[in-house]
Amino acid sequence: MGKARYYVKLDQVPQLNAQEKALLQPVTSRFAFRCSDYYLGLIDWEDAEDPIRRIAIPCEGELGDNGPLDASFEGLYTVAPGLEHKYGDTALLLVNGVCGGYCRFCFRKRLFMRGNDEVTRDISEAVRYIRHHPEISNVLLTGGDPLILSTRKLDEIIGQIRAIGHVRIVRIGTKMPAFNPYRILDDPALPDMVKKYSRPGRKLYFMCHFNHPRELTQPAREALHLLHRAGAVTVNQTPLIRGVNDDPEVLGDLFDELSFCGTPPYYVFQCRPTRGNLAYTVPIEKGYSIFLQAQMGKAGLSKRARFSMSHATGKIRVVGLDDDCVYMRFHRSAVPENTGRFLKLRRNPRAYWLDDYEEAAEIVEPLLEALSLETSA
Repeated sequence: MGKARYYVKLDQVPQLNAQEKALLQPVTSRFAFRCSDYYLGLIDWEDAEDPIRRIAIPCEGELGDNGPLDASFEGLYTVAPGLEHKYGDTALLLVNGVCGGYCRFCFRKRLFMRGNDEVTRDISEAVRYIRHHPEISNVLLTGGDPLILSTRKLDEIIGQIRAIGHVRIVRIGTKMPAFNPYRILDDPALPDMVKKYSRPGRKLYFMCHFNHPRELTQPAREALHLLHRAGAVTVNQTPLIRGVNDDPEVLGDLFDELSFCGTPPYYVFQCRPTRGNLAYTVPIEKGYSIFLQAQMGKAGLSKRARFSMSHATGKIRVVGLDDDCVYMRFHRSAVPENTGRFLKLRRNPRAYWLDDYEEAAEIVEPLLEALSLETSA
């Protein structure tokens, strides 16, 4: 649906020459490629370091074998086919195994590999689980990208979740406003569905994924406006990505433009150390410094983002640096009593994840052990 045409082979990308395609073929043999002609049209093909190209086009750096495929141990929290329950009030439902494009830094590259069965087409068991857990007030639909599904199918999924009285918020994680805003602009059924399910006291949220200011084209802005008019709430989250937004001026511009569009920044994530992602990561302490500089001089709505990492043990927010230490706090914890726990760690400029700090083992290992015991109980 929409005006975009999707490519799933580099041979279909006319802007790449034969030498580039041959060089990148081993990458696409390991990690899938997908992109729209709309999004490829945003690339400055004369610039080898173009940030939109970095997001969409594979690079040789993805062939590194560093890191696991599931850096946050999402499998540990799977409670039904396609359903993760990591935090008491929030459930995450993988409803689709395809995106409008495959971000080269994606932390779920495993979902697009042969043999992966984490995504479910039959959500009946997941809905049953949510229904029997009244503590769940938030359900996040993700994948893959839910907006790749037809509106009819999406309506069917949301309708089943909305029928559960204790679920007050349904969130849709999507990069389609960036990858193909015409998916929204050219489907009159979509705003009708939003109006149907985004009601006072029971809102429908779109968790958008704009990574660079140039993705906020006029069609993308119009798509966001259409969602707002239909009653949806939109916010944005992005990882900090080397060569894309790891510049304070670029990241600050993204914060401003998002707030001007009514889609204020929500999270800036430390890029997860998933296999194939090393070429896109920035050390935590450098990333936090970039984040702070990007927020300087901004108005309140442009400063709403939190710099965090989605670690296996919880969502950990980086809150400060001094000459000797970096300070973090458990914003959410999979072990509830650790929510709010403050961490003081000796600085390590080469740390890309919590586990890279010397003191981390005494924090992480007991939490993972407790979680393993809960899971096996």
